[in-house]
Amino acid sequence: MTTTVDVPGVSAPDDGSAILVAEDVTMRFGGLVAVDSVDLRVNEGEIMGLIGPNGAGKTTFFNCLTGLYLPTSGRVVFNGAVLPPKPRKVVIAGMARTFQNIRLFANMTAVENVMVGRYCRTNTGPLTSILRGPKFHRDEKATAARAHELLDFVGLGSTADSLARHLAYGDQRRLEIARALATNPKLLLLDEPTAGMNPQETRQAEELIFKIRDEGLAVVVIEHDMRFIFNLCDRVLCLVQGRALIEGTPGEVQSDPRGI
Repeated sequence: MTTTVDVPGVSAPDDGSAILVAEDVTMRFGGLVAVDSVDLRVNEGEIMGLIGPNGAGKTTFFNCLTGLYLPTSGRVVFNGAVLPPKPRKVVIAGMARTFQNIRLFANMTAVENVMVGRYCRTNTGPLTSILRGPKFHRDEKATAARAHELLDFVGLGSTADSLARHLAYGDQRRLEIARALATNPKLLLLDEPTAGMNPQETRQAEELIFKIRDEGLAVVVIEHDMRFIFNLCDRVLCLVQGRALIEGTPGEVQSDPRGI
């Protein structure tokens, strides 16, 4: 899957090991270059970290990967295919994300929030939904069952009937992850998943991401907590002023003077 613009001379390497390949991705807003010729490769089953100071272009780069922005130039290939920059098609292709600011449906229950994420995998049409025939009820039952499974997976099984706005902050973060998982992704992108968390919640988030990886998903994480990111990731890419500064293992990035 993928999103982007094809640029002459830019081609994604395809040796079968990468689920996501971004090459020379650039995003300009008028005279401002928010992302400047950034490359990224994420392998299957890998946890990739994306770090950098505020304003480095991390979230803008995420938006280019997930179809919220059409890159000014460059190429993003997901699972061997290039798709137009349309978020729904990106999700259907198998890439899901969470956002820096929590975006739950506050007055819906936890299970209802997760069910929303699952609807992209159902094929109930508008007429069936209006008439609420047997197929509608079968799909709703299966969707609810899967939502409960995912709440159990992220440790929120007991909160299924609680309104999202009544959940603790860390639980709301985990609920967002459960909703993203409901889309049945192959790659999960997490934008500052531990922002505002206490140390215990951060440890729980780390354990959950490892658990997600163990289910066979690749994960890309934006974070400012360096201890968290270096404990978690297989590789780390550092962005500064929209450009890639250094990429490597956590040890390589930690020991490089530029990373320091």
